[in-house]
Amino acid sequence: MAVRHEHRGVPDRGVDEEKRETLRRFAAFGSIPLAGFTRDDAGDDAASLTRDAIRGYLAETPGAHFSKLRDDLQLGTGEAQHHLRRLLDAGAVESHRDGEYRRFFIADRFDTHEKQTVGYLRRETPRALLVAILRDPNAPPAALADSIGVSRATVSSWATRLADDAVLTREDGYALTDPELVLVLLVRYADSFGEDAQALADAAAALIDYSP
Repeated sequence: MAVRHEHRGVPDRGVDEEKRETLRRFAAFGSIPLAGFTRDDAGDDAASLTRDAIRGYLAETPGAHFSKLRDDLQLGTGEAQHHLRRLLDAGAVESHRDGEYRRFFIADRFDTHEKQTVGYLRRETPRALLVAILRDPNAPPAALADSIGVSRATVSSWATRLADDAVLTREDGYALTDPELVLVLLVRYADSFGEDAQALADAAAALIDYSP
């Protein structure tokens, strides 16, 4: 919710303008006409802008949970809930439960396994682990733990969860079940992840083994 500061009795609209600029920037990625909205919705420029912005945001930031989407778009809680519900009801957006998070995606763009993988990439430690394995597929667990600055127990705990969801295997060390998928997701959405993903995207060509 925008916060307005008063100066000599005149409202400061700076925060509202910043919010609108944020919405307009993401709306450029999501301004595709949708069926399922009433005529009143179509005529409400503010509602259309907000929903286009949510869709554009999710196109560039798949798997964002509610709080991240709300805060990044500078929306109020009720405002974000209302527009997400309308998009879900219209079939434009879908959600996926990821432990304590409910993550949101553009509809029909990711299958269940891809949503699970994106969910892990949205978490700092498992993303760092997956990036480390991509960089050095033969690294033992102890070396992986050292490289990402966590304990071996933490690596083992996340590896178990990742194996349960078929993102990696633990048969002989740690190996990604679909390294191409993980690499593509990290590179395609690098700007929406952390610095580790951005650094990996810059070095992605060196990680691709192409032997025609």
